[in-house]
Amino acid sequence: MKQPVLLFVFLCLTLLTCKQAPTFDISELNTPLATANSWVINDVERSSDIITKDGITNWQHQEDTIRTYFYTEKETTIPFGIIAKGFSEISVSYNDKTENIKLLNAEFDTIYIGDYIATSKGYQYIDLQGITKTDSTFADIKSFIYQQPQDSTLLKYLKDDFYFGRRGPSTHLVFETPTDDIEWMYSEIEIDKGEDVKGSYFMANGFGEGYYGIQVNSDTERRILFSIWSPFKTDDPNSIPDDQKIKLLKKGEGVTSGEFGNEGSGGQSYKVFNWNAGTRYGFLTNVKSNGDNTTDYTSYFFDPETNQWHLIASFRRPITDTYVTRPYSFLENFIPDTGALARRGGFYNQWMRDSKGQWYEITEAKFSADATARKDARLDYSGGSANNGFYLKNCGFTDDLTVIGTKLSRTELGISPNINFKDLD
Repeated sequence: MKQPVLLFVFLCLTLLTCKQAPTFDISELNTPLATANSWVINDVERSSDIITKDGITNWQHQEDTIRTYFYTEKETTIPFGIIAKGFSEISVSYNDKTENIKLLNAEFDTIYIGDYIATSKGYQYIDLQGITKTDSTFADIKSFIYQQPQDSTLLKYLKDDFYFGRRGPSTHLVFETPTDDIEWMYSEIEIDKGEDVKGSYFMANGFGEGYYGIQVNSDTERRILFSIWSPFKTDDPNSIPDDQKIKLLKKGEGVTSGEFGNEGSGGQSYKVFNWNAGTRYGFLTNVKSNGDNTTDYTSYFFDPETNQWHLIASFRRPITDTYVTRPYSFLENFIPDTGALARRGGFYNQWMRDSKGQWYEITEAKFSADATARKDARLDYSGGSANNGFYLKNCGFTDDLTVIGTKLSRTELGISPNINFKDLD
């Protein structure tokens, strides 16, 4: 009778718990769910210390809860496990229950955890937490792994592009120009309290050659950012030929100017300005062709506390003869660690002015999103109409998805901006 007892103990050690073993071959857990879909939810900024392209490493703190997200298209049951190594006890929480798992393997192995039961369409999650450890870390986890459903499109999650996928989807409001000679764009932004999440860029005035809006850069710093792309296509500003560089014409008080790269290259300006959630700010941009194959771009910021327009910067773009084209607004997150936090921006009172001085109120927009959204790496994006304006939302693994291409409209207000253009500079 010793052999059955030894076998029972062996199963407890190799399967890590004394719960029932899977009723299928463990090799059927054959589809990885990368830890790129994981965040330390009690301290998201520690995520980059623990979660890498290669998996979960350096997991030292018992208080850290590592949450892994995935999306299901309908109700389903998913057998899942982890590919892990270590000598510790950890907890795995899912479906309102918790399994305590003892890891006793020095090399990576596939460990069956249980069957995840998704009771509805939308985002699901699994939590890991450390209990005890004999080494400096709880475990190294290469990935989650699951049994592929017959419908291979049933589960959606980040499979590649670690950096942009963890930043989350960018959302856009796409507008149309009412005439072909638009020289001015005007709009307003107000961010509700609590929605001003670190890493957010609420972009008010976007156009074919640049963008302008406000950012949350850190716990202590916020910026107004205005940038113009060079006509030379590169991510390295040092490679731009002199005759295709963006030229700074002037800038406002306290504004820093320079070059930018990585997502196209060109001229950039920013002003450190600790704007407040719950306050509405104005954004004004002028696009003026000089008639010599150059175009000047100038942006101003309205601060209601001073009741004045403030110059941010003016740039000259070579090899360009244009009015405002492809107008849009967007919301993006530029810090991957905060990609698990939802944020929402309010975009209001859009107007455009033509070369003859005629104002046009813009009350319609089309909702759009970037490649991260379009390839279903992330589905936590939405936009719509609210409070006589538009809103954009992203990140946070929410389920209020808006279909890309949805047409939106806001209430017509009928009062054009009251701006004395002679006093702007």
